[in-house]
Amino acid sequence: MNVKKMTFMALLLAVALTIFVAEAQLPPPVPIAGVKLGLANIVTLVALVWLGREEALAILLGRILLGSLFAGQAVSFIYSLAGGLMCFFVMAIILAPLKQERLWVVSVFGAMAHNVGQIIAAALLTHTWQVIAYLPVLIISGILSGVFTGLAAQLVVKRLNKKDQK
Repeated sequence: MNVKKMTFMALLLAVALTIFVAEAQLPPPVPIAGVKLGLANIVTLVALVWLGREEALAILLGRILLGSLFAGQAVSFIYSLAGGLMCFFVMAIILAPLKQERLWVVSVFGAMAHNVGQIIAAALLTHTWQVIAYLPVLIISGILSGVFTGLAAQLVVKRLNKKDQK
């Protein structure tokens, strides 16, 4: 791995972590527990397109680990890891057929997978599958936030592509 790539990865990790920590300080967009925009996923999408799967996964895992350390809650690490990994793997699989022109669609599927991963983690931690009743609310919020973060990531990738062509 060359220095330029490592520097870009470190920059993306710093941006993702900053977004994650800043978003944690904001009030929730709606008064429903667990619903947030997931703005740090913009960075994961950009990394997937620009760097590839392995590098994007490394950035995601770094953000989850460091973000959980800053948040100071072990339970948030488990939820973030479960949701983040489900999201990542779904996005990594469907990115190839959908291409970067449909990054917002990739993001929607990733956001829904994130919510499924968190519900599975909640069910395992609470030893009850009744938490699945909360899934429809999370899926709807995932679709909405996925569109927003996907469009933002699509715009960033478009701008980076233009800059790279110069």
